[in-house]
Amino acid sequence: MLLYVVGLVAPWFVYRWYKERKRVANKEDKYVYITGCDTGFGNLLARHMDKLGFHVIAACYTEKGEDELKKIASDRLTTFHLDVTDSESVSKTAASIKTLVGRKGLWAVVNNAGVALPSGPTDWLTIDDYKGMLAVNLCGVIDVTLSVLPLIKKARGRVVNVASVFGRVSPFGGPYCVSKFGVESFNDSLRLNMTPFGIKVACIEPGFFRTNVTDVDMMKSNMKKLWERLPQNVKDEYGPEFLKASIDMLDQRFRMLTDSNLMKVVGCMEHAITAVHPRTRYSAGWDAKFFWLPVSYMPTFIMDRLFRKNSPNVKPKVSAL
Repeated sequence: MLLYVVGLVAPWFVYRWYKERKRVANKEDKYVYITGCDTGFGNLLARHMDKLGFHVIAACYTEKGEDELKKIASDRLTTFHLDVTDSESVSKTAASIKTLVGRKGLWAVVNNAGVALPSGPTDWLTIDDYKGMLAVNLCGVIDVTLSVLPLIKKARGRVVNVASVFGRVSPFGGPYCVSKFGVESFNDSLRLNMTPFGIKVACIEPGFFRTNVTDVDMMKSNMKKLWERLPQNVKDEYGPEFLKASIDMLDQRFRMLTDSNLMKVVGCMEHAITAVHPRTRYSAGWDAKFFWLPVSYMPTFIMDRLFRKNSPNVKPKVSAL
């Protein structure tokens, strides 16, 4: 039986590898719009696509990010200041892009801008914590996409949305997973809606990578700040041992899971932009492929038990478990 399975799967992988090798032509005529280019994946992708010969439109949140990109990129790369939470900023940038690309249209938009903090137990957070992150990670993705969708239609191009493995599973509390589940949903509906227009929509689902967004010191500081602002009754429910165990667990998990090779993600983004036959989903990182995605297909009670077993080993003072 195993031989039959291998006999079927192996030819399919060979076929997919051959099919996905083909790249789009006339890259020097194609414009790629990338958000969140100050640092991390966006910055690396902007430089990479510039070297490949594409016209890159790099949207940065800071003036410093713009200046540093301009110093190392070719004259094909154009930078804009963009705040994805501000619809006026999004519309202004879209209008400038329309003028820049002209009749060619926009080949691709890569919605990369995102934040990961605050993050913590759900009852440590406020609704404003959720609103702030959803404004960047979800509403920003939707706003930017809609602002340039007519230009994408003109080029019969691509939309590439950066979600996360935590758009598939939710092992910790807070707005990050909520926002990424939303990106997955938006991506799925957009992909179906845009198929008649010849637009391909892809979703990037990275695992843990070492970027400014996943800086462990910032995450530990975030946990401490959330703890300090809690009302005393909630602190009493959890106890200080829970905070210490949570911070220790962050150190352990990040040492074990984070990957410093950002090109694994950038390579997926590039393929989604340049392949004639891109995938609908890209899982970047070994932890995504061999842990988080398999876990997402497990029955809920197994997944819950697994996550509880790997949560801080100090139970809250008031607990039914």
